[in-house]
Amino acid sequence: MADDYVYRTAITRLEVSDEQRVRLEETIAEWKRGCQIATNLAWNRCHEKSDVQSLAYDTLRERTDLGSQHAILATHQAAQAITGCIERRSRGEQTSKPRFTAPTVKYDSRTLTLFDDETVSLSTTESRIRCPLVLPEDDDGFQWQFLDSERWEVTESTLTADGDDYFLHLGFRRPKTDAQRTTAENGTVLGVDLGVENIAVTSTARFFPGGELNHTLSEFEEARAGLQRTGTRSAHRTIEQASGRQLRRVRDEMHRVSKGIVTEAVRYDCDRIVFEDLTHIRKRTEGAWGHRWAFRQLYQFVEYKAERHGIEVTQVGSAYTSKRCAECGFTSDENRPTREHFECQSCGTEANADYNAAKTVGMRYVRRGQQSSRRTGDGQLALKSGTVTPNGGFTAYPDGFEAEFTDKPQYATAPPSDPV
Repeated sequence: MADDYVYRTAITRLEVSDEQRVRLEETIAEWKRGCQIATNLAWNRCHEKSDVQSLAYDTLRERTDLGSQHAILATHQAAQAITGCIERRSRGEQTSKPRFTAPTVKYDSRTLTLFDDETVSLSTTESRIRCPLVLPEDDDGFQWQFLDSERWEVTESTLTADGDDYFLHLGFRRPKTDAQRTTAENGTVLGVDLGVENIAVTSTARFFPGGELNHTLSEFEEARAGLQRTGTRSAHRTIEQASGRQLRRVRDEMHRVSKGIVTEAVRYDCDRIVFEDLTHIRKRTEGAWGHRWAFRQLYQFVEYKAERHGIEVTQVGSAYTSKRCAECGFTSDENRPTREHFECQSCGTEANADYNAAKTVGMRYVRRGQQSSRRTGDGQLALKSGTVTPNGGFTAYPDGFEAEFTDKPQYATAPPSDPV
């Protein structure tokens, strides 16, 4: 099962010759064409991978130069895109038939082979090519923790073109350890809230402003809209090139934020970093189209950075986190009069809305253990001035940490259970 594995992605540039570059360009072009053909055939007819494969595979083999396995992968990509449209439609969102324009192609264990000499073999529309990976000289480069370890195996990966450069998003997976499968909520937790004005806010009151990310996404969206109205082939090529630049800028920003979050968790001696469920994060935050991708990148970056410190990363349900008071547990739409401000209508607590949500997210995870049938949970939430438990216990940090009044719980007993 997918849930039994930990997944990571290591992005690595390829060293390609002029001849190899031509083959990769042809393969990407055929991949996009194959995905589009499969989508056109399956649209409004089916969306399960097996059904789309049965419907479109023979046509792809006849009308494209894709090999047999790449034809299968193209039908699966089409099925995934159609399923995404169906899910958005079920939430009342407008959708249209997917169009495949991104300069990418998917690979799996049958179409990609990673060798010990730091080269990779890739299937193309003609024959396989073998390219060296451009790896960091520093042994601490994050790619090495996957390449040098027998614990990690290569799984589905993506090749992306950016001008004359090619980047391989190598996918790795390994089975989860027993500790990662456990559901006991013990130890110290760092809660994290994600948003638009602030990319992330921690329960220890660390803010990561979203201005740079919002500017990048807004700038690209405006340029893309204008180019799409133009509709020429040149405009579509420009969109693809701009996509690559924009993705790199977003990725760099997510690396910076993820490093800050993990640093915060290490500083406060946390065992777990907890995010709210990312499933419908874009809709909840009212973010731009790229925010969902950015948040998922951030989560993945935090995962692999935290793993080096033995810190687990997980998600909890997102219901009511923006409307629930972290101090008394009272939940109401009126608690959040504006995007930035939180004011509890029951206990009167006032706070930055994102900060309140970060504490609510973290406490929701901590509270699980005390609500379990065995009541084995012994967790606590990390705050700026100390740690707090669900039953109101507060332990201040040693001298040197600045105390904050609103960190201290104002209830004498455990807060009410989460609303259903």
